[in-house]
Amino acid sequence: MSRIDYITQTIIVTGASSGLGAEFARQLAARGANLVLVARREDRLKALAEELTRRDGVTVTTIARELDRPDAGRMLRNELESRGIFATGLVNNAGFGTHNPFGEEDSERLQQLITLNIGALVDLSHAYFDVFAKQKTGILINVASLLGFMPTPYLSVYGASKAFVLSFTESLWEEARGTGLRVLAISPGAMATEFFDAAGSQSADYGTRRARPEDVVKTALDTVDKPSHRPSVITNGRPLAIAARFLPRSTVVHFMGATIRRSKR
Repeated sequence: MSRIDYITQTIIVTGASSGLGAEFARQLAARGANLVLVARREDRLKALAEELTRRDGVTVTTIARELDRPDAGRMLRNELESRGIFATGLVNNAGFGTHNPFGEEDSERLQQLITLNIGALVDLSHAYFDVFAKQKTGILINVASLLGFMPTPYLSVYGASKAFVLSFTESLWEEARGTGLRVLAISPGAMATEFFDAAGSQSADYGTRRARPEDVVKTALDTVDKPSHRPSVITNGRPLAIAARFLPRSTVVHFMGATIRRSKR
C-alpha cells in the first residue's frame, strides 16, 4: 500500500465540535480531505465547517446528531449516501467520561456513556468496515485512551469503555490485514480539552503531562499514513501503560486510585 492521498478522501469525524474531534477535522482538511462532521452542537459544527472551507477549499458536510441511539451507524450511512456522499474513512472520536465514585454516578448517565463510547463506535465501524476494506486507502481511527490499559477507580466505566475500544480496534486491525483498510487505535493520556469539564474534574492528569490535541492528531495521522503500521499507538503516558503490563494488578489499581483521589482534592 502507498501513502494516503487525502485529496481523494471523504472522512467522517464524530465528536467534531470541539477538542480532539475539531483538531482531527483541521488536520485532515489541511491534508486535502473532504469531511463529514458529526456532533450535537450545530453552531460549532457550522463555524468549523466555514473555517475549513475558507482556509483549505475542501467540502465539509455537517450533521448535528446524537449518536447514543441504536443503529446510529446504518442511519448515518443511509442518510449520507442518499445525499450522494460516500465516505472513505471514519474517525470515531465521540465520547465522554464521568469522574465520581461509582456508587454516586447517575445510572442513566452511565448508560449514555456505554451507548456512545462503545455502542455507537461499534455500530459506525460495522456500517463501514466492509466498504472501507474494499478501498485501497480506507482508514478507520478509533479514539481509545491511556486509561484503557489499566483499571481506573473513579472513572471505572469510562476506563472500561476505552479498554473495550482498544481491544476491539486491535482485533479489527488484524481482520483488515491484506485489504486496503488501515485501522488504528489512538490512546492519548490526559489532554488539554473539554473532556475534564464533562468528566467533572479539571485536575485529573493520572500522573502524566497533558498533551496538546494537535500533537495527538498528528501522531495518529502520521502513524496511519504509513503503509505498514502498528494496531495502536500511545501518544503520552507510555511509561504508565508499560508499568501497568508488568506490575501486579493490585499495585496498579491502588496507584491509580491514590493518584485520582489526590487530583480530586
